[in-house]
Amino acid sequence: MMLKTIKNKLALSLLSLLMLSNWLAVADQAAPEKATAQSFSLDQAIDYALSNNPDLQIAAERIGQAEAQLGVALSAFYPQVTAKVGYDHSNNPAQVFSMIVAQRDFNSNSINNINNPGYRQNFRPEIIGKLSLFRGGQDYHNSKAAELGIDAAEFERSTVRNALIEAVTASYYAYLAAHEAHKVAQDSIAAISSELKQSKLRYEAGTVLKSDVLSLEVKLAEAQEAEIRAANGIELSKTSIATLLGLATDHAFTVSSASSKLPEPKMTVSFNDLLELAMTQRPEVKAAATKVEIAQAKLKSEQGAYLPKADAYVSYGQNSQSPGFSSSKDNVTAGVSVEMDLFSGLETKNRVSAAERKAAEARETERKAKLAIEQEVKIASLKLEEALARMRVTEASVAAADEALRLVNEQRRAETVTVTRYIEAEVARNKAHSNTIAAHYDALSAEAALKKAVGDWK
Repeated sequence: MMLKTIKNKLALSLLSLLMLSNWLAVADQAAPEKATAQSFSLDQAIDYALSNNPDLQIAAERIGQAEAQLGVALSAFYPQVTAKVGYDHSNNPAQVFSMIVAQRDFNSNSINNINNPGYRQNFRPEIIGKLSLFRGGQDYHNSKAAELGIDAAEFERSTVRNALIEAVTASYYAYLAAHEAHKVAQDSIAAISSELKQSKLRYEAGTVLKSDVLSLEVKLAEAQEAEIRAANGIELSKTSIATLLGLATDHAFTVSSASSKLPEPKMTVSFNDLLELAMTQRPEVKAAATKVEIAQAKLKSEQGAYLPKADAYVSYGQNSQSPGFSSSKDNVTAGVSVEMDLFSGLETKNRVSAAERKAAEARETERKAKLAIEQEVKIASLKLEEALARMRVTEASVAAADEALRLVNEQRRAETVTVTRYIEAEVARNKAHSNTIAAHYDALSAEAALKKAVGDWK
């Protein structure tokens, strides 16, 4: 009996374990997989921005709009066909007589009743075709302006692309520089905190002055403030990157650090060569020149309103007293019409004057764009020269900071300097190393700005 009870308990335990394992398996399958945050290197961030940034998508839509405008302009060269149905009911003798003749119902009695025809109705289904033969060159010049509009929209997309790549590059290096500043602040906090702890013990033992402890507390507060600013700088630069990539600010992603071997920024081209290159390949220059051509084409289109216009037309339909269709009552009309505005209340003159002003505005806009690009190239080249000079200075300062820390450390062991001086030397050494890396990032950002200024990423 006892053996049977033991077997039953074992069976129940095994059953419970089996049910628990099945439940855990189902729970594991039902649990959603934890999303892995995307990680972006600089090249990956640029590629992602080019495919996902809303500004580029807007530019692409504007190209589509320009292509549609070209289709609208070209439609003037095709025949226009219209279907139309008309109904008239009248006792006007002239209109009734016209209806009778058009309906092929004229006979001798029609003359007898011509003054008192009574009421008559007329159904007129018809198809009308019209073709513009000449409109003073307006259709041609409008189509040329529309074609140039596509080119201008494409140049504007190139402008957005050029600026976007530079912005992503600058934000990426700003993020890495902020990380370096944050690391220096944390190292400073750790070093100062350690020394502060030791100094408090020495103060209690009477071997350190109270002023040394207070100085270290001030240094610690300064380092903590710098750490807060650096941490905020990291978040700000990451938010900027997210916006450029077309991501929501709460979207989880990481920025991968640059490789241990950073590219070496340099500038081997003179300013005049850079300016000539910018004027050749900057899309803004090409877009401004294209808009001048568009304004000229629209001016010629408005001037075409002074010339006569010629249209060919054809109309096919039937006239009858009741709805329906009968080939015996169909009517065909074809012809050519020529018209010319003799006086339009000075509308044409004012429209031409407005087009002339727009053409002059486009020329001044082109000149302004060239001046702005010249200034941008000059500023970018000067900033790159400055950044390269800072790189050289910071690299030289690292050796000096290392040597200063070594000397201060020896003096500290000999108890000839205060602990505050030692902390200052250590923090200066860390900051010199960080400044070297930050200066390198700044130089890379300045190089990217110069590439944008000459239109390398169009």
